[in-house]
Amino acid sequence: MITQIRKGNEILEVNLPNTSVILSPANLPQDMDEAEIVKKALLSPIGSKRLNQIVHPAEKIVIITSDITRPMPTDRVMDPLMEELVSAGVDPKDVTVVFARGSHRHHTEAEMRHLVGKWYDRIRCVDSDSENVIHLGTTSAGTPVDIDARVVQADRRICLGNVEFHYFAGYSGGAKAIMPGVSTTSAITMNHRMMVDPRACAGNLDDNPVRCDIEEAGRMTGIDFIVNVVLNTKKQIIYCASGDSVKAHRDACAYLKGIYQSPIEKKADVVIVSQGGAPKDLNLYQTQKALDNAGHAVKDGGTIILVGSCKEGFGNALFEEWMMQYTKPDDMIGALHKHFMLGAHKATAIAMLKKRADILFVSDMDDSIIQKTFLQPVDDLQTAVDVCLEKYGADARVIVMPYGGSTLPVCQSI
Repeated sequence: MITQIRKGNEILEVNLPNTSVILSPANLPQDMDEAEIVKKALLSPIGSKRLNQIVHPAEKIVIITSDITRPMPTDRVMDPLMEELVSAGVDPKDVTVVFARGSHRHHTEAEMRHLVGKWYDRIRCVDSDSENVIHLGTTSAGTPVDIDARVVQADRRICLGNVEFHYFAGYSGGAKAIMPGVSTTSAITMNHRMMVDPRACAGNLDDNPVRCDIEEAGRMTGIDFIVNVVLNTKKQIIYCASGDSVKAHRDACAYLKGIYQSPIEKKADVVIVSQGGAPKDLNLYQTQKALDNAGHAVKDGGTIILVGSCKEGFGNALFEEWMMQYTKPDDMIGALHKHFMLGAHKATAIAMLKKRADILFVSDMDDSIIQKTFLQPVDDLQTAVDVCLEKYGADARVIVMPYGGSTLPVCQSI
């Protein structure tokens, strides 16, 4: 069987055994009226008044949205969202879009323009600033709530986001736009250190310590409204929930779970996984999310073939340092337990997976660099598959996850 896998803007074809299992959402809606989906959600918010009944003329409005590494289609949400604001008498000049960078790099002007579309020249657009924050207190878990001053000082805060599985926050979206989106490195570190708790895993929400901490920070900051979308594999909007930062988020998560959670009969010898191409595989820091989901599908002693462009390299300095520094997974895991550091946590997640399975990496990164990590570089996808079939036999069980960041395998048996 011939299967296609995306790497950056490329489409790779690979020949697999006929018994291979493709974990890809089936019968997802396509080419729907995205603006109409968002409008419908804005007309029927969950757990909240309509947005045009919350905002008032002359108020300073901040819209917090995702950065360039996320597939959130901010430009396609802006038209119906701005219509809702303008209908309440809001002047676009009073609207600021803050790109929630978290610990990511700054944007170029061209990237900002691309993200917000035609509204770029009518509103103010800025990157979040971790150096200019206001301290709002501390969560019950000890996380300092240090939030971008422009977000705190605004009269209204609207959070945008796309919802997908997240390997330790349960799902993306919701109050995650605030924490870690517009917070500081030290605050993010305190929040993310709880990822070692077994309850901090993909698909878990209510007793997930990371998610609970995120939402407590959101309450302390004050989120007036959210707009969260679910995307299909073409990155088109197929569902939207708006309103209360928790209730609307839960609604979007339930929809996502219904279409992207994938039951499997048993774990595989070989798992091929991709983020689904650009922009989600710009760097290894982001591509790691798909790798983590693949870990739910691979058996102990198996092999994961990770496919991702990662043309921007590692994507985080500390992540890179740890990936290059340690040769033994246990050494890295022990170091993180002694001193949790943001960036190192993702390297350690890879180390934990490496203890269970080999990881082959098909990317645009330099092989000589990858060879210094736990990952094994392979020039092309077909070669990686052939190596695995030679290792495990022609009847090896193979699972393919073309959209690994959005697919959560759930094993029915050991």
